[in-house]
Amino acid sequence: MRVCGIEIKGSEAILCLVTLKDGLFDLPDCRQTRLALSQDKDAENVQKFQFNLAKLIEDYKIEQLVIKERPQKGKFAGGAVGFKIEAAIQLINRCPSVILSANVIKEKIKQHPLPVDFKDTGLKGFQETAFITAYAFLAR
Repeated sequence: MRVCGIEIKGSEAILCLVTLKDGLFDLPDCRQTRLALSQDKDAENVQKFQFNLAKLIEDYKIEQLVIKERPQKGKFAGGAVGFKIEAAIQLINRCPSVILSANVIKEKIKQHPLPVDFKDTGLKGFQETAFITAYAFLAR
């Protein structure tokens, strides 16, 4: 199964592709590591963001989108632009999406520790949360 882990930070979606096949994890190359939503008040820009992600899903044959949940209230609450990004992602009908809470991710990692140190994955440092989110979804 090929999934795309997504962390939403500010006005961008940080992406990481992870594949699980025959019990082995793989990190396929991807042309995008992040997608930004600029000028979020313009519907055309939101549609463009959604189109670009949908094209990525199609090109890389992604089967599942896994988004790390962000709190709606409190000190660490996500911003309005981030929630627009989240809605645009969830409304892509070509691919199912799921939101994982930090508690679920933490519990999955506890049950199934990462088989490799993140520094050895070859991913960019800013992709770590997206990678862990995808891994937690696939770990069973």
